[in-house]
Amino acid sequence: MLTHINENSVHLDEHGHPRMITRQFIIPQGFDGYRLDHYLKIKIPRLSRRKIQHIIHEQVTHNQKTVKPHASIREGDIFLLQRPAKPEPNCPRHFTVLYEDEDLLAINKPSGLPVHSTAKFYFNTLTRLLFETYGRSVQIAHRIDRETSGCMLVAKNKHTAALLKQAFTQHRIDKTYLAIVHGTPSWSTQTTHCINHPLALTQNPQQLSIRMTVTPQGKPASTLVQVIAFYPHNTLIRCIPQTGRQHQIRVHLAQEGYPIVGDKLYIHGDGAFIRYCNEGLTNELLDLFILHRQALHASDIHLIHPTTQKKLHIHAPLPQDMQTYLDRTSSAINTIS
Repeated sequence: MLTHINENSVHLDEHGHPRMITRQFIIPQGFDGYRLDHYLKIKIPRLSRRKIQHIIHEQVTHNQKTVKPHASIREGDIFLLQRPAKPEPNCPRHFTVLYEDEDLLAINKPSGLPVHSTAKFYFNTLTRLLFETYGRSVQIAHRIDRETSGCMLVAKNKHTAALLKQAFTQHRIDKTYLAIVHGTPSWSTQTTHCINHPLALTQNPQQLSIRMTVTPQGKPASTLVQVIAFYPHNTLIRCIPQTGRQHQIRVHLAQEGYPIVGDKLYIHGDGAFIRYCNEGLTNELLDLFILHRQALHASDIHLIHPTTQKKLHIHAPLPQDMQTYLDRTSSAINTIS
């Protein structure tokens, strides 16, 4: 078990001053002659152009000199973005090691811990915790949502990272999830049901840009599902994604009429999700969502070790918060192993 102190002052240095966050970005091919603000708008579409221009004025330098938003860029230019760290939302700052050798690390990520940095999170991220423990050599091989818990693979060197990336691309790594959903599916407990719905980011300007939607124009997406246990108002389901689209399991189950308990976006809509982002989990919102997080857990990963070629089965047991929720809903009325 690797545990780190969970505190609101993680953004401060030993003297109580905000730490400086520095990010470097290098202009790739295809952007010669672009304005700097236009380039950043393409890379960070969620920010308004005015916000991007303000950031450039206040935080961006090139060759140790300030730059203007209309500055022309070219391939290979290196820009630094520096800003003082801000207080971050509280979240778990720990993970459990499930497997480790000289090349590979498998961990159990708690719900609530973001994998990568965002506008709100920098120090309270799995990426940062891995850096604090192992240094810059480790690379996360895949990602799961902040609210999703469970198994994740981490490469401890570049060679292993490349092999893991190839294995994921070639679908040679199998991942299994457990989900608690609303309702009682008609699927038999003795068979596996396949959900096939093509998925794409929404093109509806009235919806949040992160929302995935089922559309014939989307990319193929397939999820195998099997009922594990029926409860009076919920069902525990095993999910095995055959493709890796964003929010795939959440959207597929919602489309079938059995959304995941606690899913803020695909049950309650953009308005409730935005309120949660702005206000946090108020008592009113918790009454609406029922559970503080989406009840989705990455329980198992099967793979061939990228360097030793041995078969590995990584398992993370159902977390206590999901088990407690199931216990509250009363005993299962039909269970399979």
